[in-house]
Amino acid sequence: MTSIQGNQGIQGGDVDVRTEDGVADAYFVHPDGPGPYPGVLLYQDAFGLRPHLRSMADRLAGEGYAVLVPNVFYRHGRTPVFDLPAFIDPEARPEIWQAIGPVMQALTPELVVRDADAYLRRLEEDPLVTDGPVAVTGYCMGARLALYTAGAHPGRVAAMAGFHGGRLATDAPDSPHLVADRVTAEVYFGHADADSSMPPEQQRRLEEALTAAGVRHRCEVYPGAHHGYTQADTSAYDKDGDDRHWAALLDLLARTF
Repeated sequence: MTSIQGNQGIQGGDVDVRTEDGVADAYFVHPDGPGPYPGVLLYQDAFGLRPHLRSMADRLAGEGYAVLVPNVFYRHGRTPVFDLPAFIDPEARPEIWQAIGPVMQALTPELVVRDADAYLRRLEEDPLVTDGPVAVTGYCMGARLALYTAGAHPGRVAAMAGFHGGRLATDAPDSPHLVADRVTAEVYFGHADADSSMPPEQQRRLEEALTAAGVRHRCEVYPGAHHGYTQADTSAYDKDGDDRHWAALLDLLARTF
């Protein structure tokens, strides 16, 4: 673990997490001090573990949390898995999805749940992380991973947040919303208004599933925001939506820990 240059008060660096299927490289960051600190598992979007995701984790660490950001695509290589530009504009570079699409599809719900156990165990065993449940947050595809994780590990996840998630409540037999009856965490979703991957009918289906299961939750739609609105290194970024996301996430964490 090395000190982060230019970020006073936090320390972070690359770590390896052993899973049932190999070793996932990850980024782990925490406040600069003996701790322990509340743990947060942060799931990436489809573009992977990159400088912007690290900066998001740094911000959480600056708020007093120990944050683990795994490379969930580790079966396809260590970070960086994809050759991406510093500023990502999929409309200008549609070939990006030719590389990313098959890798995303290979990460099945079964693999997500299996890996989540390893990520949560890594936090549990770290002396810098407080005993007890942790929080999970995810972005784009990471919102699905976060919901699967909360459903599969209810005793270990106290809070779950998902932002601009897509395909959260489909007709598929393994749709993420179907794990709602196993979730004990408090849940927050910030949907993108202009998001074809999470249309109003899916938003309603997710809300109904959470309500029927008795899950403490809040689902909000961010007006004018597009899928990916928190990701400042992409063309989808929306500052208002990003600011609102930080306020909602930090509020959830403050209530949890």
